[in-house]
Amino acid sequence: MMKLLVRIAVLAALVGGAVYTGLANPLIEMQVKSALVQSGIGENRAGCMAQRMVERLTIPQLWKLRQGMAAQDGEPDTGYGLGELVKRLDRVNDGEAVAVLTTSAGLCAIGLG
Repeated sequence: MMKLLVRIAVLAALVGGAVYTGLANPLIEMQVKSALVQSGIGENRAGCMAQRMVERLTIPQLWKLRQGMAAQDGEPDTGYGLGELVKRLDRVNDGEAVAVLTTSAGLCAIGLG
């Protein structure tokens, strides 16, 4: 039992160190890009947005965005309009995360990202 706890502690320290130092950023960026593509954003724009978002947001902020933007009971998964988008952004309840998401979308759409 003690060996298992030590292994879990070492693994947690390694993962935490990788996230803290930025070594895990490519993996995190890939996950963010995948989530953006699944939500209907094009591959190139999603890659641009993911890179900007991972550079500017913390892991908890990225998690809040993912949870807030996910469809809840009775909400459409895709093909929703501006009203639904605003409602979901309001659910995130993190102004910085929403600002990074929206500016990334805008800059990447016009090719400045």
